[in-house]
Parts: sequence; C-alpha cells; structure tokens
Amino acid sequence: MMDCSFEPLGDRAIMIEAAAEIGPEAQIRVRLITAALEAESPAWMTGFIPAYTTVAVFYDPLALNFKEAEQELASLLSRASEDRLPEVRTVEIPVCYGGEFGPDLPFVARHNGLTEQEVIDFHTGGDYSVHMIGFAPGFPFIGGMPSEIAAPRRETPRLRIPERTVGIAGGQTGVYPIETPGGWRLIGRTPIRLFLPEQDIPSLLRAGDRIVFRQIGTEEYREMEENAHAHRP
Repeated sequence: MMDCSFEPLGDRAIMIEAAAEIGPEAQIRVRLITAALEAESPAWMTGFIPAYTTVAVFYDPLALNFKEAEQELASLLSRASEDRLPEVRTVEIPVCYGGEFGPDLPFVARHNGLTEQEVIDFHTGGDYSVHMIGFAPGFPFIGGMPSEIAAPRRETPRLRIPERTVGIAGGQTGVYPIETPGGWRLIGRTPIRLFLPEQDIPSLLRAGDRIVFRQIGTEEYREMEENAHAHRP
C-alpha cells in the first residue's frame, strides 16, 4: 500500500495526499489512485478530482461518514496496482506561434534574453505531461516546460482570451480551451479543440497524457481550424 494521508474536505469529501511535492513520482501516485477509483468505483463515491499531488474523493454523507470513508479508501488503495494504470497517451498539439495568436511572445523572448524563434524552439522541445485538468473546462496544467522560457503572469489579467490560446505562467504552460479571462503570457494558438462538451469525456486531454507541441504556419492553422469547425456539432 502506498503511503498516503487523508484529510476531511467539507462534510462530503476526503482529500488524499499522495505526495508532498510536485514531480514524476507524485504524478504516478495520483494516477495509481485514480486508476484504482475508476476500477472499483465504490457505490458510496459520487466523484473524484485528481490534482498535482492530491485526489479529492466525494462521497454520499448519508451512506458513510469521514472515518468510514477513510477506512474504505485505505482498503481500496491497498489493492492499487500499476497493472491498472492505463497506457500513457501522446497527444500532439499544433501551434501557430506569435502575431495575433501570441501577443506575449515578444515579451517572453525579451524577458529571457532570447529570440522569438528560440522561445518557440524551447517550447516545442519540452518533455511535457498533463498534471491536472481544472480552472476552466478542459484546461490542462502542463508540466515539463524548459526553465529557459519561464515568464511571470501579467500584472493585470486580460478580460477575454480566445479559446485554444497557448500560454505560459511561471514554469508551466497550458491551453485555454474556452474564451475566458486570464493572466498567462500568450504565445500562440492551436486550431484543435480541447473542450468537447458533446462527447462523453468532454476534455481532449487527461491527467497523465504526454504532450508534444508542434509549430505550424498560418496557412496550416487556417486549414486545420476550418476543418475542425466543419466537423463541429
């Protein structure tokens, strides 16, 4: 059994702390927990949310109390096995960098003493994985970005960021799946949709996915965007 701690989260949820620090080991532990929860899907559980180092498990308070939920989870996790881990998916995300799609690319370059193309090369060369989905529907928090292109958030967030825009905040990167306010530095945009409300699983990306960013030109972007809209419900 993996070493985890359990804390109450309100009167109908329990927080499982899988690791103390963000990193590859924490991600594996979180994936092990979520795989075990998905495999056994206990009747008292109403849902769960994986994060960087924790998993929040929601339960029916009429079915059991916190102590009983803790005992049930401890028993469930004692049966957790890497054999249950799904195969890691690799998802390619094409990105058109700079210009109208990435207005903060010049800032990121100046901030790090790089050319804009060097920023793009670093961004497409990262060893990326999705740590969690959150903030907005389908929003991936992606780790593994090279430290050479880390950049601070804007002092004043934008009120509207177009859907599918790629951003940088600190040492992480992500993609805005829907139009929303935000303070990340915008460096490009992808023509592919990340939030898919018409599907059973409405997020293109999932925690644990490996991500590959690929640079594309404006013409290829327009073609892919037009094709995506043609198949949109």
